[in-house]
Amino acid sequence: MNQAKKTIDVGRVKIGAGQPLAIIAGPCVMESYDQCVQIGSAVRDRCAALGFGYIFKGSFDKANRSSIGSPRGLGIDEGLRVMEKVKAELGVPVTTDVHESDQPKRIAPVIDLLQVPAFLCRQTDLLVACAETQKTVNVKKGQFLSPAEMDNVINKLIESGAGETDGGIMLTERGTFFGYNRLVNDFVGVGDMVAGEWPVCFDVTHSTQQPGGQGNASGGRPERAPLLARCAVAAGVHALFIETHPDPKSALSDGATMLPLDQTLPLLGDLQRLHQVMGSMCCD
Repeated sequence: MNQAKKTIDVGRVKIGAGQPLAIIAGPCVMESYDQCVQIGSAVRDRCAALGFGYIFKGSFDKANRSSIGSPRGLGIDEGLRVMEKVKAELGVPVTTDVHESDQPKRIAPVIDLLQVPAFLCRQTDLLVACAETQKTVNVKKGQFLSPAEMDNVINKLIESGAGETDGGIMLTERGTFFGYNRLVNDFVGVGDMVAGEWPVCFDVTHSTQQPGGQGNASGGRPERAPLLARCAVAAGVHALFIETHPDPKSALSDGATMLPLDQTLPLLGDLQRLHQVMGSMCCD
Protein backbone atom coordinates (compact mmCIF):
# COMPACT_ATOMS: atom_id res chain seq x y z
CA MET A 1 0.00 0.00 0.00
CA ASN A 2 0.99 3.63 -0.61
CA GLN A 3 4.03 2.50 -2.56
CA ALA A 4 4.59 5.65 -4.65
CA LYS A 5 8.23 6.59 -4.29
CA LYS A 6 7.87 10.32 -4.87
CA THR A 7 6.09 12.95 -2.79
CA ILE A 8 4.65 16.05 -4.47
CA ASP A 9 3.99 19.46 -2.96
CA VAL A 10 0.82 21.40 -3.75
CA GLY A 11 1.16 24.56 -1.73
CA ARG A 12 1.48 23.34 1.85
CA VAL A 13 -0.14 19.99 1.04
CA LYS A 14 2.19 17.02 0.61
CA ILE A 15 0.88 14.02 -1.33
CA GLY A 16 2.57 10.64 -1.42
CA ALA A 17 3.55 7.61 0.61
CA GLY A 18 3.45 8.18 4.34
CA GLN A 19 1.60 11.48 4.00
CA PRO A 20 -1.94 12.21 5.23
CA LEU A 21 -4.70 11.52 2.74
CA ALA A 22 -5.23 14.57 0.52
CA ILE A 23 -8.73 15.72 -0.45
CA ILE A 24 -9.33 17.67 -3.65
CA ALA A 25 -12.89 18.94 -3.47
CA GLY A 26 -15.19 21.69 -4.64
CA PRO A 27 -17.91 22.33 -7.22
CA CYS A 28 -17.68 21.11 -10.79
CA VAL A 29 -17.86 24.61 -12.23
CA MET A 30 -17.41 27.78 -10.20
CA GLU A 31 -20.77 29.50 -10.06
CA SER A 32 -20.02 32.39 -7.67
CA TYR A 33 -17.43 33.53 -5.15
CA ASP A 34 -19.88 33.13 -2.25
CA GLN A 35 -20.75 29.56 -3.18
CA CYS A 36 -17.09 28.59 -3.60
CA VAL A 37 -16.31 29.95 -0.13
CA GLN A 38 -19.34 28.18 1.34
CA ILE A 39 -18.22 24.82 -0.06
CA GLY A 40 -14.50 25.33 0.42
CA SER A 41 -14.66 26.54 4.01
CA ALA A 42 -16.87 23.62 5.07
CA VAL A 43 -14.57 21.01 3.48
CA ARG A 44 -11.42 22.80 4.66
CA ASP A 45 -12.58 22.82 8.28
CA ARG A 46 -13.61 19.17 8.15
CA CYS A 47 -10.29 18.15 6.60
CA ALA A 48 -8.36 20.15 9.20
CA ALA A 49 -10.22 18.38 12.00
CA LEU A 50 -9.43 14.99 10.46
CA GLY A 51 -5.78 15.68 9.65
CA PHE A 52 -6.28 15.60 5.87
CA GLY A 53 -4.57 17.90 3.41
CA TYR A 54 -7.09 19.97 1.42
CA ILE A 55 -6.98 21.50 -2.07
CA PHE A 56 -9.96 23.54 -3.31
CA LYS A 57 -11.18 22.61 -6.80
CA GLY A 58 -13.29 24.69 -9.17
CA SER A 59 -13.45 24.94 -12.97
CA PHE A 60 -13.54 28.26 -14.83
CA ASP A 61 -14.62 26.53 -18.03
CA LYS A 62 -16.16 23.15 -18.85
CA ALA A 63 -15.17 22.79 -22.48
CA ASN A 64 -16.33 19.20 -22.99
CA ARG A 65 -20.06 19.50 -22.28
CA SER A 66 -22.43 17.12 -24.08
CA SER A 67 -24.51 19.97 -25.53
CA ILE A 68 -23.40 23.28 -27.01
CA GLY A 69 -26.16 24.89 -24.97
CA SER A 70 -24.87 23.65 -21.60
CA PRO A 71 -23.40 26.26 -19.22
CA ARG A 72 -19.60 26.36 -19.35
CA GLY A 73 -18.62 28.60 -16.47
CA LEU A 74 -17.22 32.02 -15.65
CA GLY A 75 -14.47 32.02 -18.27
CA ILE A 76 -10.74 32.29 -17.65
CA ASP A 77 -10.51 35.97 -16.66
CA GLU A 78 -13.43 36.09 -14.22
CA GLY A 79 -12.69 32.54 -13.08
CA LEU A 80 -9.12 33.43 -12.12
CA ARG A 81 -10.30 36.56 -10.32
CA VAL A 82 -12.75 34.51 -8.26
CA MET A 83 -10.21 31.73 -7.65
CA GLU A 84 -7.59 34.21 -6.41
CA LYS A 85 -10.08 35.63 -3.90
CA VAL A 86 -11.17 32.16 -2.79
CA LYS A 87 -7.55 31.08 -2.34
CA ALA A 88 -6.83 34.12 -0.17
CA GLU A 89 -10.02 33.68 1.87
CA LEU A 90 -9.62 29.94 2.50
CA GLY A 91 -5.84 29.89 2.88
CA VAL A 92 -5.54 26.62 0.93
CA PRO A 93 -4.01 25.64 -2.43
CA VAL A 94 -6.31 25.56 -5.43
CA THR A 95 -6.68 23.58 -8.64
CA THR A 96 -8.54 23.92 -11.91
CA ASP A 97 -8.53 22.18 -15.27
CA VAL A 98 -6.96 23.43 -18.50
CA HIS A 99 -8.09 22.64 -22.02
CA GLU A 100 -5.84 24.62 -24.36
CA SER A 101 -2.07 24.97 -24.53
CA ASP A 102 -2.12 28.74 -23.93
CA GLN A 103 -3.95 28.39 -20.61
CA PRO A 104 -1.34 26.86 -18.25
CA LYS A 105 0.99 29.86 -18.46
CA ARG A 106 -1.91 32.26 -17.92
CA ILE A 107 -3.24 30.55 -14.81
CA ALA A 108 0.04 29.43 -13.20
CA PRO A 109 0.48 32.61 -11.09
CA VAL A 110 -2.75 31.74 -9.21
CA ILE A 111 -3.26 27.98 -9.55
CA ASP A 112 -1.19 25.54 -7.46
CA LEU A 113 -2.13 22.30 -9.23
CA LEU A 114 -2.82 22.10 -12.96
CA GLN A 115 -5.39 19.48 -13.92
CA VAL A 116 -5.47 17.86 -17.37
CA PRO A 117 -8.90 16.37 -18.19
CA ALA A 118 -9.12 12.70 -19.09
CA PHE A 119 -10.21 13.34 -22.67
CA LEU A 120 -7.06 15.47 -23.18
CA CYS A 121 -4.47 13.29 -21.43
CA ARG A 122 -2.70 12.50 -24.72
CA GLN A 123 -2.62 16.09 -26.00
CA THR A 124 1.12 16.61 -26.25
CA ASP A 125 1.08 20.40 -26.59
CA LEU A 126 -1.14 20.73 -23.52
CA LEU A 127 1.08 18.42 -21.44
CA VAL A 128 4.23 20.27 -22.53
CA ALA A 129 2.66 23.63 -21.66
CA CYS A 130 1.71 22.36 -18.20
CA ALA A 131 5.18 20.95 -17.56
CA GLU A 132 6.85 24.20 -18.60
CA THR A 133 5.08 26.11 -15.79
CA GLN A 134 7.01 23.99 -13.24
CA LYS A 135 3.74 23.58 -11.33
CA THR A 136 2.58 20.15 -10.20
CA VAL A 137 0.43 18.52 -12.89
CA ASN A 138 -2.47 16.18 -12.19
CA VAL A 139 -3.43 14.13 -15.25
CA LYS A 140 -6.68 12.19 -15.28
CA LYS A 141 -6.32 8.78 -16.91
CA GLY A 142 -8.29 8.67 -20.14
CA GLN A 143 -11.37 6.48 -20.03
CA PHE A 144 -9.91 4.80 -23.12
CA LEU A 145 -6.43 4.05 -21.72
CA SER A 146 -4.93 1.25 -19.68
CA PRO A 147 -2.91 2.16 -16.57
CA ALA A 148 0.29 1.07 -18.33
CA GLU A 149 -0.34 3.55 -21.15
CA MET A 150 -0.15 6.40 -18.65
CA ASP A 151 3.63 5.81 -18.64
CA ASN A 152 3.63 7.60 -22.01
CA VAL A 153 1.92 10.59 -20.41
CA ILE A 154 4.47 10.63 -17.60
CA ASN A 155 7.34 10.47 -20.08
CA LYS A 156 5.97 13.42 -22.04
CA LEU A 157 5.78 15.49 -18.88
CA ILE A 158 9.24 14.52 -17.61
CA GLU A 159 10.84 15.15 -20.99
CA SER A 160 9.22 18.60 -20.93
CA GLY A 161 10.64 19.47 -17.52
CA ALA A 162 7.97 18.38 -15.04
CA GLY A 163 9.41 17.53 -11.64
CA GLU A 164 12.81 19.09 -12.31
CA THR A 165 12.40 21.70 -9.54
CA ASP A 166 9.28 22.25 -7.44
CA GLY A 167 6.67 20.66 -9.67
CA GLY A 168 5.70 17.02 -9.87
CA ILE A 169 3.16 14.64 -11.37
CA MET A 170 0.02 12.94 -10.09
CA LEU A 171 -2.22 10.49 -11.94
CA THR A 172 -5.96 10.29 -11.35
CA GLU A 173 -8.19 7.26 -11.92
CA ARG A 174 -11.70 8.23 -13.02
CA GLY A 175 -13.12 5.08 -14.58
CA THR A 176 -12.81 3.18 -17.86
CA PHE A 177 -15.44 2.87 -20.58
CA PHE A 178 -17.50 -0.31 -20.26
CA GLY A 179 -19.68 -0.21 -23.34
CA TYR A 180 -21.92 2.81 -23.81
CA ASN A 181 -22.90 5.20 -20.98
CA ARG A 182 -21.02 3.24 -18.33
CA LEU A 183 -17.72 3.47 -16.51
CA VAL A 184 -16.05 0.88 -14.31
CA ASN A 185 -13.02 1.08 -12.02
CA ASP A 186 -10.30 -1.54 -12.33
CA PHE A 187 -8.72 -1.75 -8.89
CA VAL A 188 -6.01 -4.09 -10.16
CA GLY A 189 -5.05 -1.22 -12.45
CA VAL A 190 -5.31 1.27 -9.59
CA GLY A 191 -2.91 -0.92 -7.64
CA ASP A 192 -0.52 -0.93 -10.59
CA MET A 193 -0.53 2.88 -10.66
CA VAL A 194 -0.07 3.11 -6.88
CA ALA A 195 2.99 0.88 -7.22
CA GLY A 196 4.57 3.38 -9.61
CA GLU A 197 6.82 6.37 -9.01
CA TRP A 198 4.21 9.13 -8.66
CA PRO A 199 1.23 9.62 -6.32
CA VAL A 200 -2.23 8.49 -7.39
CA CYS A 201 -5.56 10.21 -6.89
CA PHE A 202 -8.99 8.59 -7.24
CA ASP A 203 -11.85 10.63 -8.72
CA VAL A 204 -14.75 9.49 -6.59
CA THR A 205 -17.64 11.32 -8.24
CA HIS A 206 -16.70 11.17 -11.93
CA SER A 207 -16.23 7.42 -11.54
CA THR A 208 -19.99 7.20 -11.00
CA GLN A 209 -20.68 9.08 -14.23
CA GLN A 210 -22.82 7.67 -17.04
CA PRO A 211 -21.30 9.55 -20.01
CA GLY A 212 -24.01 10.92 -22.27
CA GLY A 213 -26.52 8.86 -20.33
CA GLN A 214 -29.20 11.57 -20.48
CA GLY A 215 -28.89 12.18 -24.21
CA ASN A 216 -27.69 15.79 -24.13
CA ALA A 217 -26.07 15.46 -20.70
CA SER A 218 -24.29 12.85 -18.62
CA GLY A 219 -26.06 10.88 -15.93
CA GLY A 220 -24.61 9.34 -12.81
CA ARG A 221 -24.90 7.12 -9.75
CA PRO A 222 -23.69 9.41 -6.94
CA GLU A 223 -25.16 7.12 -4.30
CA ARG A 224 -22.28 4.75 -5.11
CA ALA A 225 -19.59 7.41 -4.59
CA PRO A 226 -19.06 6.54 -0.88
CA LEU A 227 -18.56 2.87 -1.82
CA LEU A 228 -15.94 3.77 -4.41
CA ALA A 229 -14.22 6.18 -2.03
CA ARG A 230 -13.84 3.44 0.57
CA CYS A 231 -12.52 1.01 -2.05
CA ALA A 232 -9.97 3.59 -3.22
CA VAL A 233 -8.69 4.28 0.29
CA ALA A 234 -8.40 0.53 0.87
CA ALA A 235 -6.44 0.25 -2.40
CA GLY A 236 -3.87 2.72 -1.07
CA VAL A 237 -4.44 5.86 -3.14
CA HIS A 238 -2.81 9.04 -1.89
CA ALA A 239 -5.60 11.51 -2.69
CA LEU A 240 -9.32 11.62 -3.40
CA PHE A 241 -11.10 13.96 -5.82
CA ILE A 242 -14.69 14.76 -4.88
CA GLU A 243 -17.02 17.22 -6.57
CA THR A 244 -19.56 18.51 -4.07
CA HIS A 245 -22.34 21.10 -4.03
CA PRO A 246 -24.96 22.31 -1.54
CA ASP A 247 -27.74 21.39 -4.00
CA PRO A 248 -26.51 19.26 -6.93
CA LYS A 249 -29.92 19.37 -8.64
CA SER A 250 -29.48 23.11 -9.18
CA ALA A 251 -25.81 22.91 -10.21
CA LEU A 252 -24.77 24.27 -13.61
CA SER A 253 -22.59 21.22 -14.38
CA ASP A 254 -22.33 17.59 -13.25
CA GLY A 255 -25.39 17.79 -11.05
CA ALA A 256 -26.01 14.10 -11.77
CA THR A 257 -22.72 13.02 -10.17
CA MET A 258 -21.80 15.56 -7.48
CA LEU A 259 -22.25 14.61 -3.85
CA PRO A 260 -24.38 16.89 -1.69
CA LEU A 261 -22.16 18.84 0.69
CA ASP A 262 -24.05 17.49 3.71
CA GLN A 263 -23.12 13.94 2.61
CA THR A 264 -19.50 14.74 1.76
CA LEU A 265 -18.57 16.01 5.23
CA PRO A 266 -19.56 12.87 7.20
CA LEU A 267 -18.08 10.65 4.48
CA LEU A 268 -14.68 12.22 5.14
CA GLY A 269 -14.89 11.02 8.74
CA ASP A 270 -15.55 7.45 7.58
CA LEU A 271 -12.60 7.64 5.21
CA GLN A 272 -10.29 8.95 7.93
CA ARG A 273 -11.02 5.92 10.11
CA LEU A 274 -10.46 3.56 7.17
CA HIS A 275 -7.23 5.32 6.25
CA GLN A 276 -5.97 4.87 9.81
CA VAL A 277 -6.78 1.16 9.73
CA MET A 278 -5.03 0.70 6.38
CA GLY A 279 -1.99 2.58 7.71
CA SER A 280 -1.75 0.36 10.75
CA MET A 281 -2.01 -2.77 8.58
CA CYS A 282 0.83 -1.56 6.37
CA CYS A 283 3.04 -0.92 9.38
CA ASP A 284 2.37 -4.22 11.23
